[in-house]
Parts: sequence; structure tokens; C-alpha cells
Amino acid sequence: QVQLVESGGGLVQAGGSLRLSCAASGRTFSLLTMNWFRQAPGKEREFVATIQWSGGSTSYADSVKGRFTTSRDSAKNTVYLQMNSLKPEDTAVYYCNARGPIFGYWGQGTQVTVSS
Repeated sequence: QVQLVESGGGLVQAGGSLRLSCAASGRTFSLLTMNWFRQAPGKEREFVATIQWSGGSTSYADSVKGRFTTSRDSAKNTVYLQMNSLKPEDTAVYYCNARGPIFGYWGQGTQVTVSS
């Protein structure tokens, strides 16, 4: 089992920045990727970014490329999502997701609201 605890959401004006954190505990040695998803009201959950747990390579959705950066601190078993140049359309609940060879795990979600 892997447990994920997210933090860092909040209210920010358009053009501002926020950093989300996702702390993993438990059987983290089994993880392959750490991922960020988001879900806006009335919309389906969508992929935002991914980072390899061991190698650190990253990939992003086109909608956030160049504005968001995901990174990891292996010593702290924590991944981050740095969000810059935020837009009102980035408003959503952001979820951390951890994937192993068989199972996947979700954090509780954190609300990000961007005002215009």
C-alpha cells in the first residue's frame, strides 16, 4: 500500500503561482510514476503531468506545458507541481496519483482556484 497526502492548494489571482506537494509513504519502492490530474466542476478528470519515480523524466499536458513543472525529492518521497502563470481555466481539484506495476493510488485532492 502507498499513502499520498497532498497540500498547497488555495486561491490565487490570474498570473500568480502555487506549488502543490504530494508526500508518499508506505511501499514507495514499488512505484513507477507519480502523476498529477485535475478535475474541474462538471468535467472529467484530466491528466496534467507525470514524472518517473526513479529516473525523473517528465511529461505534460499541452494545456500546461511551459507553465507547470513537476519535480521530486527522493529523500522526502515527495513530488511537487509548480504552477506559474495561472489562468482561471486552471481552476480545479488537483489530485496526486502514484502508479506501480499493478496498483495505482490517489491522494485526497486539493482545491486550486484562480480568480480573474
